Amino acid sequence: MRESNPCILVVEDDPLLADITAFRLELLGFDVQTVETAEDAIELCEESHVDVVIVDLELAGMKGLELINQLQLGEETHETPILVFSTDPSLDVVQKAFKAGAKDYLVTPYDPAVLEHKIERLLSPETVT
Repeated sequence: MRESNPCILVVEDDPLLADITAFRLELLGFDVQTVETAEDAIELCEESHVDVVIVDLELAGMKGLELINQLQLGEETHETPILVFSTDPSLDVVQKAFKAGAKDYLVTPYDPAVLEHKIERLLSPETVT
């Protein structure tokens, strides 16, 4: 068992989606932090432990795919599971996300039960990274 609640970082520049996601995850017992930019996400990941990162592909400034690449290169973050949020369900975009290093993909708007399932799977010790 974990000694503390898993920490999830939500990188989302849509305040409503970020708030809804954080609220849902907090109800499930997770510690949640939200940031609006990829740069803030990198800084936070370097300063504190994060168990899962949720990344919106369409961020202002550095895009989500670039953030995923940066996290994969980071000494502290290269093994952190990444869940992608996107409004684009096209196979090409999904493949690019997985190729960059994402471990799962969720089309927004999403079903909260699906979000919960994906987070639990990413946190599972049996999940192959």
